[in-house]
Amino acid sequence: MAAIISCHYCSTLPSSKLFTPKIPTNHFRFPFSQNNFLSRRFGPRCSAQNPHQKQEVRSFSLKESAISIALAVGLITGVPTLDWSANAYAASPVFPDLSVLISGPPIKDPEALLRYALPIDNKAIREVQKPLEDITDSLKVAGVKALDSVERNLKQASRALKQGKTLIISGLAESKKDRGVELLDKLEAGMDELQQIVEDRNRDAVAPKQKELLQYVGSVEEDMVDGFPYEVPEEYRNMPLLKGRATVEMKVKVKDNPNLDECVFRIVLDGYNAPVTSGNFIDLVERHFYDGMEIQRADGFVVQTGDPEGPAEGFIDPSTEKTRTIPLEIMAEGEKAPFYGATLEELGLYKAQTRLPFNAFGTMAMARDEFEDNSASSQIFWLLKESELTPSNANILDGRYAVFGYVTENEDYLADVKVGDVIESIQVVAGLDNLVNPSYKIAG
Repeated sequence: MAAIISCHYCSTLPSSKLFTPKIPTNHFRFPFSQNNFLSRRFGPRCSAQNPHQKQEVRSFSLKESAISIALAVGLITGVPTLDWSANAYAASPVFPDLSVLISGPPIKDPEALLRYALPIDNKAIREVQKPLEDITDSLKVAGVKALDSVERNLKQASRALKQGKTLIISGLAESKKDRGVELLDKLEAGMDELQQIVEDRNRDAVAPKQKELLQYVGSVEEDMVDGFPYEVPEEYRNMPLLKGRATVEMKVKVKDNPNLDECVFRIVLDGYNAPVTSGNFIDLVERHFYDGMEIQRADGFVVQTGDPEGPAEGFIDPSTEKTRTIPLEIMAEGEKAPFYGATLEELGLYKAQTRLPFNAFGTMAMARDEFEDNSASSQIFWLLKESELTPSNANILDGRYAVFGYVTENEDYLADVKVGDVIESIQVVAGLDNLVNPSYKIAG
């Protein structure tokens, strides 16, 4: 499939009238600048002609630092909306030249976020995972000097694996233990291979090997999950539920763009932390609800779709002839099950950390009525932002909208999708067996 990339980002949010429902309105204030979207990765399934040259993000001045901290405090009390109104406006930015907000070192890698979101408590495997992930920061150093830091990361991970292997194996689910042990052997061998890569001073080969090793780590961690960890509340128990994870591929056909033809986005849905939300989406995917549907909003803040043709603003269940809605579903760190029907703010949990934060470019969540927590149905959005723009869990979205997945492949191409582009298909490629109560199998 041929594709050419185009990256033109406005320095401000548009203020023109928008005609798609469930979108940020004039209550929304958000800093926005060109530098927010620099240095994107381009995935292997969207080939490019004349690819962009990556640009370096400018240094952050003392003045901007002070402004960022002040703005971050202000955003904590900000009220967001992703509402149903067809007459919504997006506000102009508070500080149009502000590129980032200081918020510590947020995890922006969607696959890392998914690893940390697994319902496990095994410190030994986390002590292997962290230094392998830190290789990414080590590679930011120019030239082969980065390899010295990579080697330190690798030695730390190797030492953690050797010292903690027994504890890691004891944490594996009994039914998955054999596979988990096999993966650990592959991980150990892969670390030896990475050590040889470092000794050969082959910088370019480090990142691919790192990704392979982290995939082993993630698979081992998934093998530690033994069944579904909690009971969904009785009132939602008969809805389509994703009890585990699933992967879908979304193929988008781009119109009127000389630089981009089509692209396939790989999305991992997390039913461990959002079983109702993920189950509802998978059920709609199997109904081919989104196939042939146009992108209905793409403004540099979100890409959004899911509003069917006609007066309905959500999915009409043919068995009831009514709109099927789902509750707001938020999993917080330290909790054994999600909260339903209320935002963390409404629950008084102002300092709670969400298990699935709006950190990654391409975070996937449900749109809903601004004033009705349980009004989500079929409209979905992907967030186009860097996590520094608003501090994680102190921004206008975390704890207020239900995140249920992340785009893990070709997420950077979301920035090139426009209103009128068409979702040719969404297909489940893994994890469909984790869906229970599938309504799509019912006649009609």
